[in-house]
Amino acid sequence: MEKMRMESPDMTAQNIEKIGALFPNCVTETVDENGKMKKAINFKLLRQMLTDSVIEGDEAYEFIWVGKKAAIMEANKPIRKTLRPCLEESKDWDTTENLYIEGDNLEVLKLLQESYLDKVKMIYIDPPYNTGNDFIYRDNFAQSADEYDDNSGVYDEYDNRLFKNTDSNGRYHSDWCSMIYSRLMLARNLLTEDGVIFISIDDHEQASLRKICDEVFGSSNFVGQFIWQRRTSPDMRKLVSTAHDYIITYAKNSDNLTAAINKVRLSEKDAKNYKNPDNDPRGPWASSDFTAQGFRPNQMYEIVTPGGAHYTPPEGRCWKNVESEFLKQCEEGRMWFGKDGLGIPRRKTYLSEREGKNVWTWWPNTEVGHSQEATQEVKALFEGHTFFDYPKPVRLLKKIIQIGTHEDSIILDFFSGSATTAHAVMQLNAEDSGNRKFIMIQLTEECDVQSDAFNAG
Repeated sequence: MEKMRMESPDMTAQNIEKIGALFPNCVTETVDENGKMKKAINFKLLRQMLTDSVIEGDEAYEFIWVGKKAAIMEANKPIRKTLRPCLEESKDWDTTENLYIEGDNLEVLKLLQESYLDKVKMIYIDPPYNTGNDFIYRDNFAQSADEYDDNSGVYDEYDNRLFKNTDSNGRYHSDWCSMIYSRLMLARNLLTEDGVIFISIDDHEQASLRKICDEVFGSSNFVGQFIWQRRTSPDMRKLVSTAHDYIITYAKNSDNLTAAINKVRLSEKDAKNYKNPDNDPRGPWASSDFTAQGFRPNQMYEIVTPGGAHYTPPEGRCWKNVESEFLKQCEEGRMWFGKDGLGIPRRKTYLSEREGKNVWTWWPNTEVGHSQEATQEVKALFEGHTFFDYPKPVRLLKKIIQIGTHEDSIILDFFSGSATTAHAVMQLNAEDSGNRKFIMIQLTEECDVQSDAFNAG
């Protein structure tokens, strides 16, 4: 057996090498804490290489919070740990390519840098929403554990890494921003060049998350902010009831957007709109208007239908194609003039030739499920018990995976929770014979001794 590396890659050293490849004159040497020479970056010279004016000290557009620099250092800091296989808990260890990893996702993301760099096609995460009631990861971003314990009392006697981030915490937003920022920095490295990330969030940190993602992925790589209708009816206890969550989406490189995002598959309901009244050999079709807005002289000809009717475009419109293209489509049987051949011309679109529908940012619960549906799915898996808070419906994850992956892609979820992502991957593979693989990461959490989960073992 090969000797295992007991330390994750040194991200700082790797970043210095990348900068050195672009700007070798900006790489210098310094002495580390042990007195040894190491490479470093001359930031003053690097700034000068990137601009014709130095902005240090001047106003600049940026998103800053307490602990941001420490969060960057935390992401770049190597760790001396490794992943240990649990054969006794595994299914088909020798043949499966799926991974379920228990551990702090910041540390696991560091450990995945070498094996999965540029290999993950799609990432989906459902992180804590920072509502004041959920738990977030405690990382050493700006203060030591002792300092933080003295200042806010969130550490218990066991030095737990999770803490409840209530709005009474003076660093309420900063802690959440630091937590998500360092993890997204590492996650971006894992995406393929046509990779894409989907992040569920609500209004509490939506604005902060957008700014962080603009910085980590680049604002030009923003794909869309999808609105998922998670409720089926208003919450009558609230004057203003929130019906939706967001799914913020960024590409690794928007130049590859057509490879990053697939069209939405047509549903059975969509397919019912396609008929074949003339027994066209191409199969069912739907017709569409053959006129276009505007005036184009070469698209203003007269059409004589098979039944002898004469048509010219309505006022302010023209035909969609020039006459030669129209005649070609007629010859191929792609035009429809009604059963009697006297109708205004319409163009056929065949079900067999449709790749799917363009992606829309509005996702109603009739298409992708809702929170109640997700809860019922969890109950079905655990004999009527709901052991997870706020799970996502499988239909929602199936849609995300379908538009964000190929049939042999790797999917990563580093806030796994109830593992709906893994469920959706397996179900979608079963439906389309795909070979998608998943990597799930979840922090091991002790169950409350009073909880149903603890009593159920």
